[in-house]
Amino acid sequence: MLDREGELLYVGKAKNLKSRVGSYFRKNVDSVKTRALVERISSIEVTVTLSETEALLLEHTLIKKHKPPYNILLRDDKSYPYIFLSSDAFPRLAYHRGAKKKHGRYFGPYPSAGAVREAMALLQKLFQLRQCDDSFYRNRSRACLQYQIGRCKGPCVGHVDASEYGVDVKHTTLFLEGKDRQVADEITAEMEEASNAMEFEQAAIYRDQIIAIRRVQEQQFVTQKEGDVDIFGVSVSGSVTCVHVVFVRSGRVIGSKNYFPKTMGETDAGLILDEFLPQYYLGARSGRDLPREIVVPVAISIVDVLQDALLQDEGRRVAIKSAVRNVKAGWAKIAQTNADQNLASHMANKENVLQRFISLQDLLSLDELPQRLECFDISHTQGEGTVASCVVFNHGGALKSDYRRFNIEGITPGDDYAAMRQVLERRYTRLKKGEGKLPDILVVDGGKGQLSQARDVLQSLQIQGVMLLGVAKGTTRKAGLETLFLEGDSLGFTPSPDTPGLHLIQHIRDESHRFAIAGHRQKRAKARRVSPLEGIDGVGPKRRKELLVHFGGYQEVERAGEAELAKVKGISAKMAADIYAALHND
Repeated sequence: MLDREGELLYVGKAKNLKSRVGSYFRKNVDSVKTRALVERISSIEVTVTLSETEALLLEHTLIKKHKPPYNILLRDDKSYPYIFLSSDAFPRLAYHRGAKKKHGRYFGPYPSAGAVREAMALLQKLFQLRQCDDSFYRNRSRACLQYQIGRCKGPCVGHVDASEYGVDVKHTTLFLEGKDRQVADEITAEMEEASNAMEFEQAAIYRDQIIAIRRVQEQQFVTQKEGDVDIFGVSVSGSVTCVHVVFVRSGRVIGSKNYFPKTMGETDAGLILDEFLPQYYLGARSGRDLPREIVVPVAISIVDVLQDALLQDEGRRVAIKSAVRNVKAGWAKIAQTNADQNLASHMANKENVLQRFISLQDLLSLDELPQRLECFDISHTQGEGTVASCVVFNHGGALKSDYRRFNIEGITPGDDYAAMRQVLERRYTRLKKGEGKLPDILVVDGGKGQLSQARDVLQSLQIQGVMLLGVAKGTTRKAGLETLFLEGDSLGFTPSPDTPGLHLIQHIRDESHRFAIAGHRQKRAKARRVSPLEGIDGVGPKRRKELLVHFGGYQEVERAGEAELAKVKGISAKMAADIYAALHND
């Protein structure tokens, strides 16, 4: 799909071109990305391939080459780091990134340089292989500091013979292959042999190695079966997406990595992965390590096609699963939890937050950069346990010390307008008395109705200088379709879903919603833990038990009349009247 200038906008594939292209031009299209794309399309070019697999490979090639703005773009051009074990007489253990031209073994790839250095530091403590450059190694006349602190056995000056060093190389190799249990078993046997030979100092060294290996086994998520798996988690907040990948090699989690692809407002995890995974794996020849299995959090539509493409591109089939159990389910939970947490961290990053404030200033055409935002939301269950939340953001992100919750009482259950009016009156009466700072922008989760409540409250309290902003969800309630209402603007406007200022509004709106729901659930749970029968004089534990056993539960007790209550053992007519009055005092 191309624009009027012939610039490429989007590349897609389909088994049925008529159906696929027609789906973009329906009257009712929910996707914000699709609507924005259609507005710019001037012409469509078609290439016919012999199979859907070839179409997927071509799609991947074109996206990598042209980077169309309406495709999900994977911005990652770095090669992956490895641990390199040379083939010298006294092999060197080294960090490696780039072409594999040297003779020796390469272990990896690892998800980050930090993961490699962490592994090498552990191996240096365990097996004391040299990590120095060859030129440094060849020109030593005395042992270096690494030998002095017990991190190297000093092969450069002959402090260790080739056979002993070879055992350490073997153990290092087994450990990097994920066979740490075998390493521990072999060192245990060597410890016992040294102990039997009265070589207690050497036995103590073996003992310390075993302890270190056992601790590694405790810290790592190890399964009895070896496995090479990549596990994906996807988290979406507003128009921002985080894809988190957990790497498992030889049955052990070796690290993970985050991606924040440009999704143009797409919020469905399955659709995001449909575009993300082909770009992620079909470039594996450039250094991407292909696992034997891929685990995704939701079912995706391109499983068969992607498997065929990987078979054609890499020469082996990869299993792609969305339903897993036992250990893999644990890994999947890790991936999703990390996706959620890293997205929250990304959203709360101070630099990102400041850029969103700057974008919000432009979005709302403000003369000065806003310093402080407050957002309110209401939560209840069919009118029960109504709680209002107030959350505060400044240039540093969420200012949790200024968060407040309000228990809403004395209103008609379920009346959100009355609840909003009450919380605003209570909040801004306090602020006017000097108990806190007034915000630059007051955000309410709702449309014109909620905004009018805020306007009336501020006018009645004679508060000026606070801008009012209402956030109404679109008809499909999807992120990116929000309509923003300013005071005096009855029509509202819908920003582009990739606007950072809108992301800030979505973030504070979602945070106020989360904070309100948490408060409501706490209040509801507390009410559930206390029986209404406990507050009635003369009704102790024994009589409460008789009532509940007789009627089968509290709801039936509440429905019973005085005559039925009086039939319960230990309940007199007068007490039945008191119980009935207490349960129906409203």
